[in-house]
Amino acid sequence: MNAEIMGALEQLEREKGIPKEYMEEKISQALLAAYKKDHSGYTDNVVIQLTDGELRMFVQKEAVEEVILPETEISLEEARKLVPDAVEGDVISVEVEAKQFGRIAAKTAKDVIIQGIREAERGVIFDKFNSKSQEMITGTVLRIEPGSGDMTIRIGNGTDRTNALLAAGEQVKGEYYYEGDAIRVYVVEVRRSNHGPQVIVSRTHPGLVRRLFELEVPEISDGTVEIKSIAREAGSRTKLAVWAEDPDIDAVGTCVGIRGARVGAVVEELNGEKMDIIKWSEDPAEFVAAALSPADVVEVRTRTGSKNCRVVVPDDQLSLAIGKEGQNARLAARLTGFKIDIKPESAADDLDDDAFLEAGIPVEEPLYEELPDEDTIMDEDTELQEDTEPSV
Repeated sequence: MNAEIMGALEQLEREKGIPKEYMEEKISQALLAAYKKDHSGYTDNVVIQLTDGELRMFVQKEAVEEVILPETEISLEEARKLVPDAVEGDVISVEVEAKQFGRIAAKTAKDVIIQGIREAERGVIFDKFNSKSQEMITGTVLRIEPGSGDMTIRIGNGTDRTNALLAAGEQVKGEYYYEGDAIRVYVVEVRRSNHGPQVIVSRTHPGLVRRLFELEVPEISDGTVEIKSIAREAGSRTKLAVWAEDPDIDAVGTCVGIRGARVGAVVEELNGEKMDIIKWSEDPAEFVAAALSPADVVEVRTRTGSKNCRVVVPDDQLSLAIGKEGQNARLAARLTGFKIDIKPESAADDLDDDAFLEAGIPVEEPLYEELPDEDTIMDEDTELQEDTEPSV
């Protein structure tokens, strides 16, 4: 029986990655639980020994002249059959034969072992997918809940497969998928639960845009071009600020690609979501002006230490700078981290800039921050049109 058990554990380790030592501990616990359930009065005096792949169980009993508690005591006469020089008070280890296990005890042991295997499998799967947190993966739509619209996505292969939850709130409005469709998602979080690892994924997270650009633009994946910040309103528009340390590299052009091929691939994956790619700058005024594209900016007024800025635009550019329902200005604020006040050029001379810049008005919180040292904000308009290069 020992050979069969050890062979099975070695097979589990090879096929499922479950450590043999982990399962040996689980089996020991199972055998102890089974024996104690079938034999009342036995507590900590039942022990398991595992030596050189051989599993044995012993009941430790005290040698006495007269046995009162047979669960914990053994007569001196019987003790000397096992240990010839035993004296009264010695603790004698009495081996338990496998045939003493009843049907209930065997079932208990089996159940505990099976549970241990399940827990180990869940642990292996958790570790696998936890390492993919904040990464993009491809899955298959397994089920769509009729009432809530939540999707169950099958991810992984073979024995490493598991299900991920794409909640209705993490889906992009206007995107439609059917059971069996392939789908790219961003892994937001992996949680432990009683039913195994719970993988939370998203289609609206700005991190999905970041990973798509890393896939399409080799210069981003190798670090030549860096995405400094992203701001996204999923399904409508995304702004991202890019930068290259080498002044000879056009970071924006690199991301757009020849005839817009690179940004076009990202737009296609996001079902037509508009992309505005701008150049990041250390100069706040220059960065804010770029973030408000496609609007022209006459002047950006800032003050050192303040996160407020006032932007002056031509009168005929005011609505373009603000955008439909304020979207352009809103995304620019998230992208740059500044509270932006936009005014027409005709009213520029009448503005009290000092009062505004010193007001200390809180900046709108970024939608997303992937890394502690990164702002997560995105901006305006790179519109991709048929047979034309995208505007950047």
